[in-house]
Amino acid sequence: MLRTAVRRFGTTAMRAAEVTSHPGGKGIGISKAQGIAQNGFIDAIGNTPLIRMKKLSDETGCEILGKAEFQNPGGSVKDRAALFVVKDAEDRGLLRPGGTVVEGTAGNTGIGLAHVCRSKGYKLVIYMPNTQSQGKIDLLRLLGAEVYPVPAVAFENPENYNHQAKRHAERLDNAVWTNQFDNTANRQAHIETTGPEIWAQTDGKIDAFTCASGTAGTIAGVTRYLKTVSDGKVKCYLADPPGSVLHSYIQSGGKLVERSGGSITEGIGQGRITDNLQPDLDLLDGSLHVPDEQSIEMVYRCLDEEGLYLGASSCLNVAAARNVANMLGPGNTVVTILCDGAYRYADRLFSRKWLTEKKLLDAIPKHLEKYIVLP
Repeated sequence: MLRTAVRRFGTTAMRAAEVTSHPGGKGIGISKAQGIAQNGFIDAIGNTPLIRMKKLSDETGCEILGKAEFQNPGGSVKDRAALFVVKDAEDRGLLRPGGTVVEGTAGNTGIGLAHVCRSKGYKLVIYMPNTQSQGKIDLLRLLGAEVYPVPAVAFENPENYNHQAKRHAERLDNAVWTNQFDNTANRQAHIETTGPEIWAQTDGKIDAFTCASGTAGTIAGVTRYLKTVSDGKVKCYLADPPGSVLHSYIQSGGKLVERSGGSITEGIGQGRITDNLQPDLDLLDGSLHVPDEQSIEMVYRCLDEEGLYLGASSCLNVAAARNVANMLGPGNTVVTILCDGAYRYADRLFSRKWLTEKKLLDAIPKHLEKYIVLP
C-alpha cells in the first residue's frame, strides 16, 4: 500500500509538473502573478499583452508588435487615462463621494470613465460631437452616463463640446470637468503604466514606437518614458490621419498648421497642440501622414491575416508601424498601440454602402471583400 501511495504521489507530482511546463503553464503563471483585482474594475486596467503582427513582421523583416489595449476591461486604451484623471481629481480634493464627473469625449474616454465612475460610485455626464458612431452613444447611456451629443465645431468655438462640458461642471456642486485633452494626468497614466509595460515586455529591445494622437496622452507619455529609460535611443514617431494639423506642425518645426480633408478614424487627429503633447514635442523623432486608404486596408488585413478585429484608429497605428519598419529597415523592433476593437464601428467599417460613400471600397484588396458583410 505504501508503494502504491508513493506511486500515486509521484504520478500526481509529474502531472503537476506537466501542467506548469505545458504551453498553458505560462498563462497560469501570468494569472497567478496578476492575482485578484481587489479594488474591482480599476485594478484590472493595464498589463495588456504585446501581440506580434506575424504577416507584417515577415514582410518587413522587423518585429512589429501591437499593445493589445482592447483587452482592458472597458475595451480600450482610454481606460488608463480615465482612471488617472479621476484619481487626480480625488487627490486634489475636487471630487468627493457621490460627486459628478463631466467630460467632453469622442467616445472611448467616456466609456472608460463610465466604467470607472460606476466602480467608484460617481455620476457621469458626457458631451460629445454628434458625428460619433451611434454605438458609442448607446453604450455610454447603457453604462449609466448622461450623454449630450452636440454639433461638431472647432475648438475655438465656445459651443465646442469640451467648452460645453466645462460649463456644465461649473453649474454643479461637487463636480469636476476632467479635461482629458489638457489634463496632464492623462499623459502621466502612460508614463507610469503603458511605457514601463512596453519596456519590460520587450526586455528593453525596442527600436521605435509610433501611434496617433487625439488628446496625445498615449504618444506623449509613452514617448517620455521610452526616451528616458533608453537614454534617447528609442525613436518615436507620431502617426497622423487626414484632417489633423499635427503632421504639418511637426514636419515644419512648428511653422505650419495645415488641415486638409477629414478622416474616417474617430478620436484621433487634432487641430491644436494639447497640454499633454506640448512637453514632449521636442522628443519626437518625426511624424507620418497615414491616409484613410491605408487604415481601412489594414482593418481588413488584420482581420484576415492576424485574426484581430480592430477599429480604424488601431489600424492606422498598425499601418504607421509598418511604414516605420520599412523606413528603418530589417532587424528593428517597432511597437504600436491597438487602441480598441471594431465592435463599436462595425456598422460602418464593414458596410458596402458606407465604404462606397467614403470612396474607400477600392482600397480593400479584392480577396478581402468577403468581409464586407453589411449592405
